[in-house]
Amino acid sequence: MPMPRWWGHINKRVFNPRAIAGGKWPVLTHVGRTSGTTYRTPLDAHPVDGGYLFVLVYGSGSDWVQNVLAADGARLRVDGTEVELAAPRLVGKDEAFQVLSDEVARPPRLLRITEFLRMDLVAA
Repeated sequence: MPMPRWWGHINKRVFNPRAIAGGKWPVLTHVGRTSGTTYRTPLDAHPVDGGYLFVLVYGSGSDWVQNVLAADGARLRVDGTEVELAAPRLVGKDEAFQVLSDEVARPPRLLRITEFLRMDLVAA
């Protein structure tokens, strides 16, 4: 069962601003597909060969995922550095678990996460 929709609203309004201000989480900057507004979303970003992998706790229907797919990319601030990401694509857990480092904890089965977002680094 995915997380309830109301939890995402609490995250956006309460936890996300605190996480961004704290500077400890990777932050994805993306543009709203309808509004054109720039959004900053703290996420768990896992480096993989040639890019990053994101665990879709709320599923692929999340606003930030839809924004990234529509824009065909986003920027990620991680460890004080900003990188450009492109070619976003949804991948299943089998592919995700193959590319994730063994040190990265897999999402608990209880969450039933089956989709992940993978993006490639844009060469500088």
